[in-house]
Amino acid sequence: MASTLTVQELKRALVSAGFEVYRTQGAEVHLAERPRENLIMDAGVSVVIDGLLRVRMVTRAQKNDFPGEDGDRLTDRARRQGDAALARGFAERSVRERTLYDPGDGTKVLDTWLEVFFEKDVAALPEVLDEVRFAMGVEKTAPRGA
Repeated sequence: MASTLTVQELKRALVSAGFEVYRTQGAEVHLAERPRENLIMDAGVSVVIDGLLRVRMVTRAQKNDFPGEDGDRLTDRARRQGDAALARGFAERSVRERTLYDPGDGTKVLDTWLEVFFEKDVAALPEVLDEVRFAMGVEKTAPRGA
């Protein structure tokens, strides 16, 4: 079902529902997650509005947390973080390896993340808000030692 919402209308609705917008990139509105006081760690949940409405969620496993594991095992760990989303109707869309560099020394690697992107197509704004609430509650980073 095509959406007639604009990005600005979507942002207003998300803010009115109590979410904090982290940034907007084109047709994607990223939401802020504050795991600790005043610290925005990530924007692992977003809403895409490009003719359709989609809620997107990103899970990850961080190589520093699992130093002896290869990319496939890390990807599996990140994928397992999305099991509840799959059960709710989200679908895995892509996998990405992301290298994080030291901002003071662009040649020094701080960590490598294996990320899995999940999305769910939604029909209307009320469903967007429900799915965003769900996605915000999912633990998106694979826990150490698990």
